[in-house]
Order: sequence, then structure tokens, then C-alpha cells
Amino acid sequence: MKYFVVTTKHHEGFCLWDSDLTDYKATRTPAGRDLLQPMVEAFRERNMKVGFYHSLIDWRHPEFTLDGVHPRRDDPDALEQNKSRDMRKYAAYLHAQTRELLTRFGHLDIMWFDFSYPHNEYRSMKGKGRDDWQSEQLYAMVRELQPHVVLNDRLDLPEGWDMKTPEQYQPQEWMSVDGKPVIWEACQTFSGSWGYYRDEYTWKSTEMLLQMLIDSVSKGGNLLLNVGPTGRGEFDARAIERLRGMGEWMKRHGRSIYGCTASDFAPPPDCRFTQNGNRLYLHVFAWPFRHIHLQGLAGRIEYAQFLHDASEIKYLELDPNATAWNTHMKGKPGQVTLELPVVKPDATVPVIEIFLKE
Repeated sequence: MKYFVVTTKHHEGFCLWDSDLTDYKATRTPAGRDLLQPMVEAFRERNMKVGFYHSLIDWRHPEFTLDGVHPRRDDPDALEQNKSRDMRKYAAYLHAQTRELLTRFGHLDIMWFDFSYPHNEYRSMKGKGRDDWQSEQLYAMVRELQPHVVLNDRLDLPEGWDMKTPEQYQPQEWMSVDGKPVIWEACQTFSGSWGYYRDEYTWKSTEMLLQMLIDSVSKGGNLLLNVGPTGRGEFDARAIERLRGMGEWMKRHGRSIYGCTASDFAPPPDCRFTQNGNRLYLHVFAWPFRHIHLQGLAGRIEYAQFLHDASEIKYLELDPNATAWNTHMKGKPGQVTLELPVVKPDATVPVIEIFLKE
């Protein structure tokens, strides 16, 4: 991992730092102290970049109006309650808390706001968006105090953000806005829940998580992988197991991820390409019998090898005019055929590194 994004405050209003603006903060826990600063310092000591997730929503704030995602949306007097609430006062609170985050913890690399829902209407209660958060002013403050920060796209602003954030799905291709490719980062979970949930059993395997990471990079994106600690402040054993598995894979395959992006070459079925300069990486999701056929690479390959053990991969450029019979294959124009072992290598997702000719 190269950076972390920690939840400073989620929708229920609880703060992990000693905010001057609320009693719902870390000092009221058994820890009795700010939890953000030591975390920030620990990650910086490992040369990791620092990001803050901050909820635009606060269900405990007395001025935050009830709406279709609020836990009390079905109160019989919900509309009556809203008459005594003032979202402008809440927006002032939101901006003041954001200012604390942007000024107390030094250089921040990522500011991750969550989330806007202006089109959600429920029982005559409107959803919330840029007018409720006063997003233009909030955006201006972020750019003034931390002009270098990477800002996500959830302030309900048409422009100015730095990255799109698909959640709980993998895009089909490089994400675009108005036909132009944009920076994007998929935010995903180990299981089906964002927080720790004892009885939730749809945990993704290490293989699936790695495939999601590879798939993201192969489409020009990145992966933000969420883990929720237990009530003891520890990672669930299932999360630890998968993190270790991903770490082991990255030890030998990291250069197929770091510094890589989408390739102009089309991958064969059940595979993904990533590329960094003249290094092309073929990630094999489903192990085939003996051969993989690569289109458009005839005359382009200098050398090929497995990443996990640096063993050579032989390749053929078969005659497209030949006749296929018995043990002889027929090629296609521009095609290269990789010769693979029958048994899948001992790697969660095998990767073939292809050295392209200059």
C-alpha cells in the first residue's frame, strides 16, 4: 500500500480527533485521546501518503434536516421536525470541522468527502447536494488551505474535482466524463459491509481482491480497499489473511501494478493487460491449456517470463497460411502464441512479463 484514507467522521457524527465543535469525539472513548494524529504520524514514518475521509452527513447534529437516507426518515413527525432545523447552520459546522482537518494535521494528500444525493426524495423530503453543503465555498477553502490535495467527486460539483469514485462495482472501461478519460479510483470492501459486521459472510477471496486490483489498473484506475476494525480496534482475522495474501503476491508481481496503466493492446479472454513503457504485463485470471494467443504482437516481443520466478516463456509466431492438423496449429496474422506449462504456477494470479522491442 502507498497511502491510507481514514474515516475522520462518518454519518453518525462521531469524530476521531479532538474537535472543538462537538462532544462526539475520540476523547470520549476509553482511549481518551485524539486518534488521528498518531495514525498520521505512524503512516508518514512509513513514507505513506495521508488521506482523510469526511462525511458531509451528520445524523446527530440538531440542525441537520431529516431526509430519505436519515435513520429517522420514517418518524411520523419527520416533516414537522425539519421546520425547526436549519441546514445553513449545519453547513457552517461542516465547514468549521473541515477547516480543523485541513489545518491541524499538516500536509494532506487526499480529501475524500462522502456523499451527495440531491435526487433522493422521500415523503416530500428532498435529498442533499451542493446547496446544502455550500459546496462551492467548501471547495474554495480546500483549494486555499491544501492546494495540492487530491479531491474526490462527491461534493455535487460538475467540475474541479480530481477523481471519480465508483463504489462496489468495477467499471467496464477507463472512466470518462463527456467523452474524456478521467482519473478514477474504485472503492471496494473486503466483505459486503464497510464497517466490521460479525455475521456478514460475503467475504471476497484473495484471488478476487487481486483480480479487482489488476482490473482497475488495466483500465487506467486505482483501488481503494476498505477494512473495518472490530470493536477492539483490531483487524478481523479474515482481513489479515487476505492482506497477507495480497502482500505476498505484490512482493513478486508489484511491478505489474505500480507505475502501470491501461495498454493499447487487447488482452485475450480471461486476462488483463497492464503496461509501463516497453514492459507489458499479462495477468491470467483463468489458466488455459498450454497456449495463450496474443493479437497484434507479432514482431514486437523481445523476451517473455513469469514474474513469480523469472522463468522464460517460449513464444511462437505461427504461419497464418498453414493448415491446422494433428499436433500443428494454424496462426493468425499479427498473432503471437505463448507456450505455457499445463499446470498453473504457484501464484494466485500468474503474470507474464513481456519485454517489447524498442
